[in-house]
Amino acid sequence: MTEIEWWEYDDAAEMAQAVAGDIQFIIEAAIDARGAAVIALSGGKTPIPIYDTLSKAKLDWKRVTIVPTDERIVPLGDALSNVTMIAKTFLPKGARVMPIVPQATADYKSAGRSADALMQDLHWPLDLCLLGVGGDGHTASIFPGPDFDEALSGPKERRALGVMPDPLPPEAPVARVTLSREGIVTARALMIAVTGQAKRDVIEKAIKQGPSSPYPIGRVLADAELPVDIHWAP
Repeated sequence: MTEIEWWEYDDAAEMAQAVAGDIQFIIEAAIDARGAAVIALSGGKTPIPIYDTLSKAKLDWKRVTIVPTDERIVPLGDALSNVTMIAKTFLPKGARVMPIVPQATADYKSAGRSADALMQDLHWPLDLCLLGVGGDGHTASIFPGPDFDEALSGPKERRALGVMPDPLPPEAPVARVTLSREGIVTARALMIAVTGQAKRDVIEKAIKQGPSSPYPIGRVLADAELPVDIHWAP
């Protein structure tokens, strides 16, 4: 089990300031080191205040490439699209925001192969992967279901794949494309940002269970190669 450090805040606004500051530092360090930064950002509602704060940072945004940690297989512009939410914040700053599902398709496996091909053109490992965690313990779109083992234990060179959660989440009952475990845990910096006691309880339980955890986040954290920062607010 890798080293895990918890960072606790009074509220989501305080967490947003701290996490945005950390991400800014990581981006600046990557640009200083090799002239560019490649980061993966999670979707959902929890990180929106973080992204709003980060977007105000004085960065050379044209040197920043952003991909979603996962994407619902829906048309660009759809309310369920993670990259659409991310792009609204960072495209106006000049960042490159890369859709990994250019178009909706019924063949989620094919969508995953296309996303993986796009990912191969990026600089690896990622400079940062920012994860969220669901109440069921999923992270990115690594869900229990028929593609769970492949997402966790597929070829090391695979960065992304198509997945079909089972059961489908009622708030977004669609197939997904997700970063693989390998794509996530090899990142130079791995961070988690969550709110609420229920999610904290799930993460703490998953950490204790280690590599045998039934929770996707437990399996991912057990394989992380570098220290992980978990940011939490009530």
